[in-house]
Amino acid sequence: MTENNRIKVWLSQIRAPFLILAMVLVLIGIAAALYEGHFHWGHSILLIIGVILAHVSVNLFNELSDHHTGIDGNTIRTPFSGGSGMMQSGKTSAAAVSIVAYSTLMAAAAIGIYFCFIRSWWILVFMIFGGIGIRFYTSRLAKWMIGELFSGLTLGTFVVLGTFYALTGKIGVEIILVSIPPGILTALLLFLNEFPDAEADKTGGRRHLVIYFGKKISSRIYMAGLLMVYVTIIAYLFIDKIPDTLLISLLTLPIAIKASITVVKNYDHHKRLVPALGMNILVVILTDLLLAVGFFIA
Repeated sequence: MTENNRIKVWLSQIRAPFLILAMVLVLIGIAAALYEGHFHWGHSILLIIGVILAHVSVNLFNELSDHHTGIDGNTIRTPFSGGSGMMQSGKTSAAAVSIVAYSTLMAAAAIGIYFCFIRSWWILVFMIFGGIGIRFYTSRLAKWMIGELFSGLTLGTFVVLGTFYALTGKIGVEIILVSIPPGILTALLLFLNEFPDAEADKTGGRRHLVIYFGKKISSRIYMAGLLMVYVTIIAYLFIDKIPDTLLISLLTLPIAIKASITVVKNYDHHKRLVPALGMNILVVILTDLLLAVGFFIA
């Protein structure tokens, strides 16, 4: 395998396009801190690197678990779900993926510990919950019907809060409210991506919400989740310390409506559901990004 091909394989293995989510989540925290008068180039870059490393780690642990249980060998692979297929095709090995998974987790932890020393050891709270989510999302949490909720907290809400706290040393009601939509959106990203994989996941021992409620009810839950996101954003109008410019994130509402309608109509039709998976990713990334842009404009 050439060096160029090896890079392509590993970019696919770590699910590189999905790492954009980690960056925009950190950007929300950075932008909110800047709005409060706090900014540090070095620390901001370090936080982005740390969260990206954590996201790489959780992606790899997810792939390892699904490889060992045989889930990825039975999924209907789409551009947005079903795993990378790299281990199944023999392009990477479980041993190599395991080494990189633990290495990126330790590197992310090292960055977190640095911020514990310079800011506060309360950051350990975010690190502990994040570590649990990274290491046990697929192997444990996704079997206890709390995988989506826990991931929404640790790979959504807590990234925003942790970034803001690392840069400012404080957490207020306003930033907690701002962190709610990103948390819901991360949970919905995982939730909708479970639709095509539900049968394979069930065979592999998972018991997530789509398996428990069924796809029809889950399609309504997805729509309700998106509604909660935009209701929360509109509520910012009534909170003095949250800038009105965050309402720019409502620009993704038409895409969200189209995605919801597509899911409700095609929840049990894999091919027709794929466009909704793509639209959902757009809603998640762009809404988070526009929340950050709203703070930067303010």
